[in-house]
Amino acid sequence: MKLLGGLAPRTFLQRHWQKRPLLVRGALPGVDLLDHRALAALARRDDVESRIVKRVGAKWVTAHGPFSREVTLRRRSTLLVSGVNLHLADADALLRRFSFVPQARLDDLMVSYATAGGGVGPHVDSYDVFLLQGPGSRTWRVWFEGKILKYIVQPGDLLYLPPGLKHDGVALEPCYTYSIGFRTPRGAELGAAFLDWLHERGLPDARYRDPGLSPARHAGRIPAGMTLFAQNFLRRIRWSAKEAGMFLGEYLSAPKPHVVFHPTKASRPLARSRVVLDPKTQLLYSGNRFFINGESLLVASRSAKPLRNLADKRSGPGTALRALAALIAQWHRAGYLHLEKAK
Repeated sequence: MKLLGGLAPRTFLQRHWQKRPLLVRGALPGVDLLDHRALAALARRDDVESRIVKRVGAKWVTAHGPFSREVTLRRRSTLLVSGVNLHLADADALLRRFSFVPQARLDDLMVSYATAGGGVGPHVDSYDVFLLQGPGSRTWRVWFEGKILKYIVQPGDLLYLPPGLKHDGVALEPCYTYSIGFRTPRGAELGAAFLDWLHERGLPDARYRDPGLSPARHAGRIPAGMTLFAQNFLRRIRWSAKEAGMFLGEYLSAPKPHVVFHPTKASRPLARSRVVLDPKTQLLYSGNRFFINGESLLVASRSAKPLRNLADKRSGPGTALRALAALIAQWHRAGYLHLEKAK
């Protein structure tokens, strides 16, 4: 697989994934998604995450978008725009080149444009990332096993970095970098979200009562009865493996807060269409249960296979989905998918 320097995805995952960096020369030559003016236009939108990082002396100064004015970058500055795959079909297609990793792990494609000397400073990411060099060149330093690895990357070069490695990229000239990032939910984050999810579905409730209360000898001390009440109540919180699975699917498929879907009115007959998921849509599944943009549903076994195919490939023939015509129409009206002319 040229993308991985001749390594099969299985070999790459065994040797490098979350273990060691990999540099592939000429992995994807000729990728040129958008120029800095188009990138700046995205940075002015309120449904797009963006930031500008400038080096001022020995410090790095960050400003967050959306930016109300025309974005002008001086020397040693970088404009970074996240989620470009949600707004540009070619960016989404590039992101899907990495679908040998489960889509539940794929996060987004960030595009950065840097002037000479631009970067964001040495830093550590908590997630896996592929850094594809677009037009222009950049130098990377990567701290790995007590050494500092140095790379000068040219257009088409691809650098994979596992989480936890300190790295620093500096533009040698005006250049673009396409960052394919992977989500890694943290335990505390999952726990908080899961409790919210359980609460929406009716956590057990109780009210503390102390009718036999005696006068307090030590007003600042927490009463033992109150501690016991809290312990007994928390023990009543229960969940099943099925509930945990439903939560995870809804959590992983939920769009980020700034993502907006645009409802669709015009349509074409499903039988003569190709069904294509919107770039903002995340469709995942476990068995016959499907999760789309934070919602879940159970599908009959006979209809599950074509829907799994749609989730895996992100498009499929409408003829294969005729048994789910009402559901497809509902998702189409919500803007979750599009009906294109069948080829």
